[in-house]
Parts: sequence; structure tokens; C-alpha cells
Amino acid sequence: MEMSITVATTVLPHEDARRVVESVQSLFPQWIIENIPEQHEYPSMRKPVRLVGEAESLDLVIEGAAKQRILDTALDAMTLELVGDSTSFSLSRQAAFANKVSFVVEERPIGGVMDVTLTGTDLELWIEQETWHDGRHYVP
Repeated sequence: MEMSITVATTVLPHEDARRVVESVQSLFPQWIIENIPEQHEYPSMRKPVRLVGEAESLDLVIEGAAKQRILDTALDAMTLELVGDSTSFSLSRQAAFANKVSFVVEERPIGGVMDVTLTGTDLELWIEQETWHDGRHYVP
């Protein structure tokens, strides 16, 4: 299935933009940002900056969720806002920096979030197939 993956995050004035980009790229290595904000001395007068880019795949997110045994959580979080052939969900940047996958469902955690938007045909079926595991055979 051909899918569009957009990943966005906000760099706050107190954050090191390069570390933020590094965190996002730990799950989306192909995510390229052209204009990374410069680091300023404290106190920074820089305003929050929204970084938006395209990613090629969700492979590391799905692999991480499988390794952490949270594929059901991935299915739930990734389809919570599914409308037609589009969905969006958030991932913790702080967890990603530690090479972990953590879906953010309600409150915004310390360390910021990555907002991921997926668009593609039969997206719900694709997400279900990607997050499938044998344990679902035993759950009613």
C-alpha cells in the first residue's frame, strides 16, 4: 500500500533543536529537516518552532512496538483518530531518544511529542495487519 507519512514536532525555546531532530530520527531515520533552528544561550528569545517533514516508513515504530510487546496499544493509538483513509497519533520524543516507542494518548509528556499523520488507501486494514500478533487468536 502506498502511504503518506508526515511527522511534525515543536521545538520549544529551551530545547536543543538538534537533539529534538535526533530523537525524531531515532524512529524515522529518513525524516529530513532543512532549517534546524540554532541553539541560543539562555534565556532564549526564540519562539517555538514547528518542524514538519515526510517519513518513508513506520518500520522502526512497528518493530519497536513488537519488541516491547505493545502491538495492541499501537493498534488502538494509531486508529483512535482514524477517519476514512487518514489517521494521526502522537509518540513521545523522550522515549524515542531512549530507542523506545511510547504512544501519547492524552496528556503531553515532559520531553515533547511527535505528531504522526498517515494517509493511504485501506489504512485501517493496513494498521491491523502491521500490528497483528498471534495472541489475538486467543482473545474474544
